[in-house]
Order: sequence, then structure tokens, then C-alpha cells
Amino acid sequence: MYVTRMCWCIMALEVSIREGETQDSLLRRFQRTVQMEGILREVKAHRYFLSKREATRLKAKRSIRRRRLGR
Repeated sequence: MYVTRMCWCIMALEVSIREGETQDSLLRRFQRTVQMEGILREVKAHRYFLSKREATRLKAKRSIRRRRLGR
């Protein structure tokens, strides 16, 4: 769950246990599903508010860093 300006967004993810499945395999399946859905990436991206100007500046800085490392 994360907050963006005035909107609450809840990401619901449901993983039900299969017959004869251990808790470890259920946990692994849940973690894989979370990773595939990109939930953690989305939550990290919305941890705090960035103005459009800040986001643009940050994007340019990352681009410069990427170009330097690519050489």
C-alpha cells in the first residue's frame, strides 16, 4: 500500500495453498509472484513525492551516469 498525493492505492495479491504444499514452497511462490508483479519496485518508486522538476533532474543524472559507465 502506498500514498500518492491524494490517492490511496492498495495492491492485493492472493496466493492460496495447494494440497500437500509446504509452507516453504508457498512462501517461495508468493515471493516470486511479488517480484514478477513488480510490487516492490512500484512501492519504492512511490516512497516519497518528487516534483516533475526533481524527477527530470534525477532522470538526467542517471542517464549521464549510465553513459559514463557504458564507455
